[in-house]
Amino acid sequence: MANDNRKPILLEFEKPLAELENKINQVRELADETSVDVSEQIRQLESKATKLRQEIFSSLSPSQQLQLARHPRRPSTLDYIQALVDEWMELHGDRSGGDDPAIVGGVARLAGKPVVILGHQKGRDTKDNVARNFGMASPGGYRKALRLMEHGNRFGMPILTFIDTPGAWAGIEAEKQGQGEAIAYNLREMFQFDVPIICTTIGEGGSGGALGIGVGDRLLMLEHSVYTVATPEACAAILWKDASKAAKAAEALKITAKDLKKLGIIDRIVTEPTGGAHVNPLQAAEFLKQILLEELEELSKLTGPQRRELRYQKFRKIGQFAEGGLEMPENLG
Repeated sequence: MANDNRKPILLEFEKPLAELENKINQVRELADETSVDVSEQIRQLESKATKLRQEIFSSLSPSQQLQLARHPRRPSTLDYIQALVDEWMELHGDRSGGDDPAIVGGVARLAGKPVVILGHQKGRDTKDNVARNFGMASPGGYRKALRLMEHGNRFGMPILTFIDTPGAWAGIEAEKQGQGEAIAYNLREMFQFDVPIICTTIGEGGSGGALGIGVGDRLLMLEHSVYTVATPEACAAILWKDASKAAKAAEALKITAKDLKKLGIIDRIVTEPTGGAHVNPLQAAEFLKQILLEELEELSKLTGPQRRELRYQKFRKIGQFAEGGLEMPENLG
């Protein structure tokens, strides 16, 4: 996985930092042209840029976190696979006549040990996104995922899943093909597997589309990823009949890694490079690899029945909640 050298895509809250970095570059160019020593000025500006970067990315709002999670250049499942594993063989097809490109997976070696890896796959440009349906899997995609997970369970290989989808494909054709049944069947089967399962939200984890490959012994989230029952836009449209209130919905939904860790829904937050995983994908992958290896080592100490019980109790606790905190529109009572 190579760092992206193309022109950066700036989010609104990143612009003050970009302006400062441009100023640093201009000072450097001027110094080269005039042979004037401006090293002290550059040092001060770089120190200011570092401080500003830390301030911006340590205090992002939920809606800003969502923008980072959806960043067009955020590393995808295939990017992480390329950076994480020693060997990789992609497997295709659901053995029912389809091969949904919105979910990719196969067998690999992670630190020399065989594993099964699968996850949602978004595109890098419009054409690729259309081909992969923007990471929204069809029933065939979830059946392909289940086939790969069953393969891992049969041969004693840990299962690693990467979640990055706005939700399962909601088209009429998907319903005809049994979207709900495919996801529900995956949930049931994942609770019964004996091998370790680690699920990591690397970008956007949306609704049942995320849950379809999201039942694990450990639930991880990258620092700037999100995990939600519905997109903030959809939530705002339902509650307030106004999708422009998405930022308010994002706040109420508690979609960030910090909020979900506090609520006990996820187990661990994976630190990202300052500025987001897309700024330094190789470093982001190294952070993730270290934690995956740590978690696999711990889970390998348990027996299959112990892992199943751990998984069951984990998801039983997720349903506990305290009411209040969301301002409801008057017409909903």
